[in-house]
Amino acid sequence: MISRAHGISVSSRPIEMVERKGKGHPDTICDRAAEEASISLSKYYLDKYGRIFHHNLDKCVLIGGQARARFGGGEVLEPMYLMIVGRATTKVDKGGSTDVVPIGSIILSATKSWLRKEFRFLDVDSHVVVDYRVKPGSVDLVHVFDSSSGVPLANDTSLGVAFAPYTETERLVMETERLLNSPDFKARRPEVGEDVKVMGLRENGSIHLTVAAAMVSKLINDRDQYASVVKDATEEILRMADRITHDDVEVNFNAADDYKRDRYYLTVTGLSAENGDDGQVGRGNRVGGLITPMRPMSLEAAAGKNPINHVGKIYNIAAQEIVNRLTSEVSGVDEAYCYMLSKIGHPIDEPQAVQVEYYGDASEDRVRSYTTSLIEEELSRLPRIWEDILQRKYELF
Repeated sequence: MISRAHGISVSSRPIEMVERKGKGHPDTICDRAAEEASISLSKYYLDKYGRIFHHNLDKCVLIGGQARARFGGGEVLEPMYLMIVGRATTKVDKGGSTDVVPIGSIILSATKSWLRKEFRFLDVDSHVVVDYRVKPGSVDLVHVFDSSSGVPLANDTSLGVAFAPYTETERLVMETERLLNSPDFKARRPEVGEDVKVMGLRENGSIHLTVAAAMVSKLINDRDQYASVVKDATEEILRMADRITHDDVEVNFNAADDYKRDRYYLTVTGLSAENGDDGQVGRGNRVGGLITPMRPMSLEAAAGKNPINHVGKIYNIAAQEIVNRLTSEVSGVDEAYCYMLSKIGHPIDEPQAVQVEYYGDASEDRVRSYTTSLIEEELSRLPRIWEDILQRKYELF
């Protein structure tokens, strides 16, 4: 069903709230761990057997450690603990012989590799313990996965939800985190760690950004240097904001700091998880990279789900592609939403329902005609969408 939306669009409402958890946030670390494990296992299956077997590694928890940070130094006292949990094909029948898939070595190697790459001050050998608990998949879901002779069959009855385009507030929140974790910014201000969270509030014509950024203690000698880093970071955010919005923007950087009581957001590793902040898959950014309570959202965690037939992953991606293209390719469509519902055991390109709503002055006939062909095109891509997922072409969290 395709229809013009009713009510007030998000950008026209008097208040708006949006959040992004950066790559070093404990919840995002869990999302990344689950997804990288799935990608690595999928590539192993492909290289070894020519196809991806059933798996879902979409459960992960990060238990925070203990650390003591101080200006000019600090130490990690107890390591973080990262546990990846799920189901997978652990044995493959090769016609008379059975291969045992080295699940553990695949997951541990992949996880430690990207942790080393992404976090400058994390010693993977001593600051974090990486573990896994992966068992064979349930018989019914394995059957659904393996029984499709052509188009894969949906392994769940689930929703995919997406919207486009981003509002100025959403763009500003997204770009603030990206700025602070960009290589260029890190080269200028290496004192800012990777654990960055941004909360945006638009109200009464102004946008208020609350930024929490873990600071690297060994690179900061005293309070004055800390204050200088905060000032520089705040000014860079405001300069970037001028390119995104004409609204007044206020930045509150590390709001919990209390200079009079010598309380600062100092960390040894640049990660809050070093000292008791825990994480879990699905508590962070949705597909598209934001947490948007003012928008319809799916509660599905896309990270770690298999890329072949898990509609909790691929329907959210497909819905996002549909609204991205609709709003960019059809003049007069200012804002669009897409909802996709699957049915377990049915081909993934035959959803139970697809609902598209839009705001704007484009004619309903034109939007309906274009969107119908757009939906058909995106659905036809679903059987091969795994190829782009393995290439990390989509922002899943």
